[in-house]
Amino acid sequence: MVFTMPALPYPNNGLEPIISSSTIEYHYGKHLQTYVNNLNSLVPGTEFEGKNLEYIVENAPDGGIFNNAGQVLNHTLYFLQFAPATEKKEPCGKLKEAIDRDFGSFENLKKQLSDAAVTLFGSGWAWLSEEKDGKLTIGKYANGDNPLRHGKQPLLGIDVWEHAYYLDFQNKRADHVAKIWDIVNWNVVEKRMK
Repeated sequence: MVFTMPALPYPNNGLEPIISSSTIEYHYGKHLQTYVNNLNSLVPGTEFEGKNLEYIVENAPDGGIFNNAGQVLNHTLYFLQFAPATEKKEPCGKLKEAIDRDFGSFENLKKQLSDAAVTLFGSGWAWLSEEKDGKLTIGKYANGDNPLRHGKQPLLGIDVWEHAYYLDFQNKRADHVAKIWDIVNWNVVEKRMK
């Protein structure tokens, strides 16, 4: 199985001014491409040859294969969860019902997930995920870790590695996190629910 880059559902400048075309060029075009290339060079001849990305993330021991597979999965979910800022800004349907049930309101979800992203020490991800019983939870994951590795379904991820925001927001992680909400494609997030 050869791992490939996900096709972006928007042009490189489609998320401006929140995520610039320069950030897309480097974050998607260089960082993610490197993870994909690394994974394709590491997997052949191992027990993970022929396995899909999710299987590798769930089963690979810590190390090069897991780190690169985790980042390919995280970044694929990340880049595909966005749409231009002119699109719908809030969840609806079963996702809204689950958010209201588990967080009390969309505003509470935004605050808790934003706080998780801003307070994560070092590099990593803040994720909204779904437990096996359907409950929505928020978690902080270092480096290339992912909720899938912990038996949860990843729904919405906020990348807080500096390369995700430094060209646009410099060291202002909180400003970046606050603006991400304007480009979330809630239809995509809802379709990830089990």
